[in-house]
Formats: sequence, structure tokens, C-alpha cells
Amino acid sequence: MFLLDTNTLIYFFKGRGKVAEHLFATPPGDVAISSVSLYEIEVVIAKSAQPAKRRKQFDTFLAIVAVLPFDRSSARAAASVRVDLERRGLPIGPLDNLIAGVALAHRATLVTRNTREFSRLPGLAILDWYE
Repeated sequence: MFLLDTNTLIYFFKGRGKVAEHLFATPPGDVAISSVSLYEIEVVIAKSAQPAKRRKQFDTFLAIVAVLPFDRSSARAAASVRVDLERRGLPIGPLDNLIAGVALAHRATLVTRNTREFSRLPGLAILDWYE
């Protein structure tokens, strides 16, 4: 399972990098987003100059991918990640921490451009589809 980070979603919708190429080469059943990224994209849509257009695009996308919830196992994984990174003096952003928790709990590979931060997390598989 490939879990798309929020930045990967934004690059897809803006047509940047090779995100679309990778995404279209992957079976839809193997692609998901987290409920955290869902929230972040909803904020982007709400701030958009063309919210109706963006809403339609995103709803079409959501019809073919899974949305993985931030559930109890995600919360436990995210808490463990946060404590570990803080102890090592390498914290990441709070929403990134939650997204990492979802990826770890669901044993998904996180697809992100933000490899520098997420590479700090042992056990988290990451890919960058931008390149």
C-alpha cells in the first residue's frame, strides 16, 4: 500500500514532477491517503480561489483511492514516533507525525517529497514520486 503525503497530493493536482506518472502506473487499490492529509487538502480547497473546481477534482480522486483513518493504532504509532524523535532532538511537524503514525500502523509506504524529515523514522518505508 502506498500512502500519499499531502505534498505528493498537491504536486499531483498541480501536475508537478513525475507524481502523476507514478500514480497512473499504480493500481488504484494500492493507493491511499490518510485522514490527516484529507483534512489538509480540505483546508487548501477552502482557501482556494476556485473551491468548487478544486472540490470536484478532489472528490473524483477520492472515489478511486482509500482513506486510511487516524485510529487507535495510528495514535499509538504516532506517539511512539514523537517521543523517539524528541528524545533524539529530531522532532518533525505535528501533522507529519500523525501521517507517519498512519503509515506505520497500516504498514504502508509513505510517498512524500519530504524525505529529509521522514527518513528520521526507523521502520518507515518512504518513496519520492516527484523524481
